[in-house]
Amino acid sequence: MPNVGDRKDPYSTFNFSVEIDGIIAAGFTDVSGLTISTEVHKFKEGGVNDFEHQLPKSTTYTDITLKRGITDFDLWNWYQDVIYGTIERKNGTIYVFDNSRNMVDWWYFFEAFPIKWEGPIFNASSGTVASESLVLAHHGLF
Repeated sequence: MPNVGDRKDPYSTFNFSVEIDGIIAAGFTDVSGLTISTEVHKFKEGGVNDFEHQLPKSTTYTDITLKRGITDFDLWNWYQDVIYGTIERKNGTIYVFDNSRNMVDWWYFFEAFPIKWEGPIFNASSGTVASESLVLAHHGLF
């Protein structure tokens, strides 16, 4: 039972890291696409006008988008291999940490490969770091 005054603050947006094939790919500023959706088949039963049956069909996973400032972890070469027909599927984990850097949650994705790369936009009048993004197709989250 929690003590009086104990707080459970939401986890901070900056406390996460991404691991791809056992290498912590530090520097990601944004991870999106952790979405799972199950299609539902709806049908009405004859003679029952006030009820609609809903049965689950297939489950799909959206693509994961990773954004980060340009570093030496080479995402471009991984995608370039795909362009030339060499598909190297990699597993990865997205870790979430609390403010004391204790791991509190994670999402594991498997058999991912890049399907889109977006290069940096360089703007001398902006104070932001040039960033690139990589979109990964994968076979599921757990």
